[in-house]
Amino acid sequence: MAQALSYRPKAGEIPTDPGVYRFSDASGRVLYVGKAKNLRARLSNYFAPLHTLHERTRRMVTTATGVQWTTVASDFQALQLEYTWIKEFNPPFNVKFRDDKTYPYLAVTLGDEAPRVMVTRNRKIPGARYFGPYPKIWAVRETIDQMIRAFPIRTCSDSSYKRAMDSGRPCFPGQIGRCGGPCSMKVTIAQHRAIVDEFVAFMANPDPKMISRLTRDMKQAAADFDYERAAELRDRISALENVLESSAVVLPETVEADVFGIEHDELAAAVQQFRVRGGRVRGVRSWVVDKELDVSLGELVDSVLTSAYDGGEPPPKEIIVPELPEDAEALEQLLSELKERGSVKLRAAQRGEKAALLQTATLNAKQALNLYKTRRSADYVTRSRALTDLQEALELDEAPLRMECFDVSHLSGTNIVASMVVFEDGLPRKDQYRRFNIADSTDDTESLYQVLSRRLGYLAAAEAGPAAVTAPDGDAEDDDEDLSEDPTPATKRPGKFSYRPNLLIVDGGQPQVEAAARALRDSGVEGIALAGIAKRLEEVWLPGSDYPVILPRNSDALFLVQRIRDEAHRFAITHQRARRKKDITSVLTEIPGLGAARVKELLKHFGSVARLKQATPEEIQEVRGIGPQLAATIHERLRA
Repeated sequence: MAQALSYRPKAGEIPTDPGVYRFSDASGRVLYVGKAKNLRARLSNYFAPLHTLHERTRRMVTTATGVQWTTVASDFQALQLEYTWIKEFNPPFNVKFRDDKTYPYLAVTLGDEAPRVMVTRNRKIPGARYFGPYPKIWAVRETIDQMIRAFPIRTCSDSSYKRAMDSGRPCFPGQIGRCGGPCSMKVTIAQHRAIVDEFVAFMANPDPKMISRLTRDMKQAAADFDYERAAELRDRISALENVLESSAVVLPETVEADVFGIEHDELAAAVQQFRVRGGRVRGVRSWVVDKELDVSLGELVDSVLTSAYDGGEPPPKEIIVPELPEDAEALEQLLSELKERGSVKLRAAQRGEKAALLQTATLNAKQALNLYKTRRSADYVTRSRALTDLQEALELDEAPLRMECFDVSHLSGTNIVASMVVFEDGLPRKDQYRRFNIADSTDDTESLYQVLSRRLGYLAAAEAGPAAVTAPDGDAEDDDEDLSEDPTPATKRPGKFSYRPNLLIVDGGQPQVEAAARALRDSGVEGIALAGIAKRLEEVWLPGSDYPVILPRNSDALFLVQRIRDEAHRFAITHQRARRKKDITSVLTEIPGLGAARVKELLKHFGSVARLKQATPEEIQEVRGIGPQLAATIHERLRA
């Protein structure tokens, strides 16, 4: 199959030097740009047999009609050239960032006669010093409001400043004491410039020592009977203390670092950046990345860092990431060139305070990724487009307005359960979720067959009319569960499953789909479409098909299918864990002398059933209220 790529170069033609390569299509458009320490070794991965490639990589190499490369002298030069080409060609298969110029900055116009502080998204103001970006515009305005109390610099527009200087009448902020600019007639241009320099220095590196210095000046002014100056300094000290207290202390005061938490799945990644200055989190930035190819976490870190400091505030001396990329040294060198002085060090924190902060950033990234996917699926226009695209991709007669997704969960073949989640118009209908208990099964395909047979049996009975209402297949003790856990008489049972779905989705690939198709045939129910989604490659399989349906990488249809699959998996896991906990509690309460309170203490002490089962009698005896004999009995019963 590898010979299908007619443009594949001979192995001997590809150099073993470091360099940058680019894949292009028939029109000459660059599809993907990458770098390598060894071009021959890296490119050989793309020309492996097609069936061994990740689906998105396979789509890229089959779309391309040519590959070119450029050798360089070092990994650092390769990183520089890759970065330049990505910015120049904007390749569709490279990582995409969804925060293009959407974040506001705090800017100080140092190029002006009397510099001003302002909120802007324009990164091209001559001579300006930028701070940020900030996640919300109110955050930067709040920062300015706090800072000008300590450093009263100009905030008025250039036209207001010019008009005030020409008329000799201060601008409105100057009249109310919110600006110490020259137009207020309180300071000279030189004095105002000195205050601006203090403002910039404090924003770049907030230093608590400044408060000590101002306190000394305040006391000296009071000793000199300059009470007006002393009061002014007192107000500045109070404002600075508020600024410092507004940020949480997380690390020693000497720490200056950026912490990047990253959470990703097969389709996207969310990035959370914490800006730590003076040991405090001074700023937070969050954005979402589209992953076109199946890149590793290290490669993702590489792309995130090169884009995070693209024309923005220079990087600090330390950057904490979840995993170091392969070319960490070259990346450090590239980032160091963006600093005015000093070098940049990349670290993958494993323990301590920095690791704890990284964990917090990662948790925020996880929440941001979930929120991004939820909002994308919840938007009406997006949902409509997703359902239409899904209808066309699966060649359905109508849009799948009601979809039901099934997943199976078990622990080493025990406590087998399944879930059914329902989406209508692209939104979850949690009141119609269902749970299934499976008494015995050989594997996941057999479990799916059982669950689909039961679900379709109820539908067939409901559509046949009230006279046909019985438990399907004579299963008089069917253990399907709804969310209310309310026992329902057999004559009303079909109401739980009477709504006909347009599309059934199973979590899995071709084997799971064929098992579900067999259940459909055996039930006699017709007119319902069926599909399965394989998690590793996000491929959609249809019954009787030798090849999967590949939904566009960033399509809303794929996001919707992925979300309903993930929801089914979550619901099944939750039920399966509840069953396990219920089972172990039942076993423990059967032991003489072990009541509900002691069972609770046991589970609380060990944290999980697995740890309790592995515990020795001596370890069990450490639990409050458990003696040697009872501990031995518990150990023996759990082993049995």
